[in-house]
Amino acid sequence: MSVSPSVLGTLLDRIRTSGARLVCVDGPAGSGKTTLAAQLADALEAPVVHMDDLYEGWAGGPDAGAANLRRWVLEPLAAGEPVRYRRYDWVVDDWAEWHDVPPSAHLVVEGCGAAARQVDMLGAFRVWVEADDAERLRRGLQRDGREARDHWLRWMVDESAHYAREATRQRADLRLDGFGEPVDEA
Repeated sequence: MSVSPSVLGTLLDRIRTSGARLVCVDGPAGSGKTTLAAQLADALEAPVVHMDDLYEGWAGGPDAGAANLRRWVLEPLAAGEPVRYRRYDWVVDDWAEWHDVPPSAHLVVEGCGAAARQVDMLGAFRVWVEADDAERLRRGLQRDGREARDHWLRWMVDESAHYAREATRQRADLRLDGFGEPVDEA
C-alpha cells in the first residue's frame, strides 16, 4: 500500500503540527504499514524501527513485541539516551544482532503493537492502517508462503485480542485503509 502524494502531504502536515517526535504506524498484519512507514521515514528523514524485529517469533505476539519496544526503544527515547534494540531472527528462531538507531528529529515505529498505550507517554502521533481479513491473509501468505497459514491465523487471533485491550484504532490520530485512503468515520 502506497499513499498518494496528497494523503502523504496531509499526514506529514498533521505530524509536524502535532509536535510529535515519535510516529507509530499500527494496524493488523498485512494491512500496509511497512510501505507507509517507509514513505514517512523518507519524507521525515527519520529512521524506522520495525516491530517484526522486536517480536519473539510467531509465538510472542504483539504483546511481547510491545514489551520489547518499551524496554529497548521507548524508555531510552524518553530518557534522552541512545536507542538500541536486538533483532529477532525468524529463520533461526532466536535473537540476533543489536541495532543502533541514529538520533533524529523523528522516529517511525511500524508494526502490530507499535501504538500500544505505552507510547502515549511520549506524545506519539498514531496512524492506524486497516484492511479486511481476507485481503490481509492474502498479502501475508503471498509474502510468507502458504506454509505460514496456521501461523497467520493464530497471529490474527492474538492481534485481535491485543487491539481489543489497547483500543488502538479508537486512539489513532489518523486512520487509513489498506489502499492508502483516509477512513471515513461518518
